[in-house]
Amino acid sequence: MLDVLLVDDEPTIRLSIGDAIADAGHRVTLASDGAEALERIKARVFDVVVSDIRMPKLDGLTLFRRTREISPETDVILVTAYGAVDDAVLALKEGARDYLTKPFDTQELLLRLERLAERHDLKRQLSAARTELARRDTSRDIVGKSPPMVRLADRIETIAESEASVLVLGESGTGKELVARRLHELSPRRDAPFVAVHCAAFPETLIEAELFGHERGAFTGAVRRRDGRFKIADGGTLFLDEVAEIPLPAQAKLLRVLQEGIIEPLGTSTPVRVSVRVVSATHRDLKQRIAAGLFREDLYYRLNVLDIRVPPLRERRGDLPLLTEHFLAHFAKDPDAPPSLSPRSWAALTNYEFPGNVRELEHAVQHAVVLSRGHEIHLEHLPRDIVGRDSEVPGVASEDDEGNMQPLQTALRAFEREYLLRALKLADGKKMRAARLLGISRKNLWEKLKSHQINDDD
Repeated sequence: MLDVLLVDDEPTIRLSIGDAIADAGHRVTLASDGAEALERIKARVFDVVVSDIRMPKLDGLTLFRRTREISPETDVILVTAYGAVDDAVLALKEGARDYLTKPFDTQELLLRLERLAERHDLKRQLSAARTELARRDTSRDIVGKSPPMVRLADRIETIAESEASVLVLGESGTGKELVARRLHELSPRRDAPFVAVHCAAFPETLIEAELFGHERGAFTGAVRRRDGRFKIADGGTLFLDEVAEIPLPAQAKLLRVLQEGIIEPLGTSTPVRVSVRVVSATHRDLKQRIAAGLFREDLYYRLNVLDIRVPPLRERRGDLPLLTEHFLAHFAKDPDAPPSLSPRSWAALTNYEFPGNVRELEHAVQHAVVLSRGHEIHLEHLPRDIVGRDSEVPGVASEDDEGNMQPLQTALRAFEREYLLRALKLADGKKMRAARLLGISRKNLWEKLKSHQINDDD
């Protein structure tokens, strides 16, 4: 809903258009001339001013310029006769949001107000997210306040004080390492090291040396002695990411460390006692790996004394504005002035499933910030995977059953019909929203639907 100031010196037009705007769900204030409108703008802030250009006492162009000075955040739509279009174009260059030429279809004005309402709603969402982020340092924090994330935070706080091993479960890209770091930061070991190992990054011949260390000459290439990750993490927390990828021989040695708290570096039989809390993570089903003979059952129970499940992004869609704003600020040259998102680019993000979860969203925002060069982010700045499905129109064949090319007009008409159906599907059958997606008036959409014999059942 928008707070709209409608300014026109013709009572009939003012009242009829005002009623239409109110019927569309917006709050409307009427003014009969520019001077009256200016006094109202001084008294309160409006989302949008819709003003005729030719008016007594104070013309629309002067009102627009004064509005820019008094209330820079207010959008202005100017209404002009055909002969005064140059004035409206000049105002657009100075920052007016839009203009309409008399006579105009009221539905066209409502469509433009609907677009502005989406833009204002997006600004409010991202502004709220920015305010939320400003309350706390999120550089190493878990961003989110949706119910699944509130439950996750409670679970982390509950088990952080324990010395027991923790298994963090979740799909790739959900932020399992952030959970492990948070567990460490809330634990009694917070002042000791946090050491992370990506177990899938090391070949079978090196994973034991990486975890337990080695003496000089223990194997080819071991030119000097090196402490393993367990020794480096002594007193603190060791995070084993993708623990399911550890080969079986190393799993046996890992089990002994968890049972006895003793490691034996390669090349020596001298035991070394360590005090390490192990937090492990995987996106795989470990019980399936056990059934397949790829993971030790006894090790599974040692690692899974306590467990935490990190929800995928599709289960926490309410965090999307907060996460997006977080990444916009992170990748912007000026974190205090991150680039904004156009309504269409925001719609693309909200309609996308994000199979890669938060990591995919992070990469998408970074991609968009780089391509937009710090300016407003549009569809063309987002990765193709995100906008591709919205830009494709299925079911339009270029050839007939005999392999002959269709006439251009036939193909264009088939394309238009499929495109209309696609827009209606994306809009959940709501014609006003479909018209907005297509960039046409509702009346124009109705005419095209009638032409293609598309009804509600279609």
